[in-house]
Amino acid sequence: MNEYAVIGAGPSGLSAARALQKQGIEVDGYEASHDVGGLWDITNPRSSMYESAHLISSRTTTEFAEFPMDSEVDYPSHTVLQDYFRSYADHFELRGLFRFDTMVTRLEPRDGGWDLTSSGPDGEETRWYAGVVLANGTLAEPSIPRFDGEFDGEIMHTHFYKSAAQLDGKRVLIIGAGNSGCDIAVDAVHHAASVDMSVRRGYYFVPRYLFGRPSDTLNQGRPLPRRIKQALDSRVLKAFTGDPVRFGFPKPDYRIYESHPIVNTMVLNHLGQGDLRVRADIDRFDGQTVHFRDGTSGDYDLVLLATGYSLGYPFVDREHLSWRSASPRLFLNIFPAMFNGLYVMGMVEASGLGWQGRYEQAELLASYLAAVENDPARAERFRARVTGSPWPDVTGGYRYLALDRMSYYVNKDAYRGAVRAERNMLESA
Repeated sequence: MNEYAVIGAGPSGLSAARALQKQGIEVDGYEASHDVGGLWDITNPRSSMYESAHLISSRTTTEFAEFPMDSEVDYPSHTVLQDYFRSYADHFELRGLFRFDTMVTRLEPRDGGWDLTSSGPDGEETRWYAGVVLANGTLAEPSIPRFDGEFDGEIMHTHFYKSAAQLDGKRVLIIGAGNSGCDIAVDAVHHAASVDMSVRRGYYFVPRYLFGRPSDTLNQGRPLPRRIKQALDSRVLKAFTGDPVRFGFPKPDYRIYESHPIVNTMVLNHLGQGDLRVRADIDRFDGQTVHFRDGTSGDYDLVLLATGYSLGYPFVDREHLSWRSASPRLFLNIFPAMFNGLYVMGMVEASGLGWQGRYEQAELLASYLAAVENDPARAERFRARVTGSPWPDVTGGYRYLALDRMSYYVNKDAYRGAVRAERNMLESA
């Protein structure tokens, strides 16, 4: 039987290794860091984690179905999650499948498979695999925007933020108000001399609890039609959180769920208390002064870029993944239509998808690779369907914002339904 490589031992890489293991497929894993966990391991040099980080989706909607988390906490911290991934890897004997402290540096096609070159404790090595699963994560390459002018203070991306002590006594400007930016803003009000947030668009803020329960555990049955859900949830959020425009945020120019919501209402509390301010988009830098597009300005010691991440698979040429603009174009965010032996795990974002949704990705991939090994005709029928039929709509009818970070965003119900349907057809073909 052929051997397949899995790059990355975070949640997606562990999902892939586990699903392939269950199908009896040989796995050789590569992890650049010293342990499993990916970004959830704050000691991983590529991790974007910080000391105050917790899940923004609740435990029961996020955990692996076959391995519930040993915790009663609704929104566990990153340290609990790192222990969870270690336990998961040990329970299913996945750790021994990976080479740790070993970085993949190059993938090149050869003889219907791939030469994988890596650098590790024993030096550089090249091995051939029938296929390679790319599960190296989507939050490792900071996206750094360009600004007019020069800033004389410190500029740092949130990727390099680890502790609120980095903010002590500083006049801080956070650019961007995504989930990490808002988390860090809450940290900053207890440590920084002052905190401002520069934003260019409005946001929807979702409380962690509604009616005494984690908000993402509500309406877990049959999903509501898009328009009804948008209308209903907008009204509920206004009742519980008020209108963010009151606190200085711009009015959103899109409807709820057309971009990822912010699961942090503490930032609104601090705005209401005057602990921080919302500022307009950046116009230019001038020494330690930042000029905003509304004509105002402020002086700062630290500009913190909460500007997201760029998708990256630097060890393989883009042509092999059918890149289109900001991300590869893949069937169900997994399979290149050319079926060249490369597969991607974890290049999917959705509110509420959880690790179980990513594990279902891995189950579909494992079923396909099992067919490649044991029933080539069945695998060929799957490939023919992918290349000869329209791809399923995984948006759920939502019109997502045309942003780079939304280019691989899906609706969790539509996506999981499509993945399960394809797996059922593949296994019954």
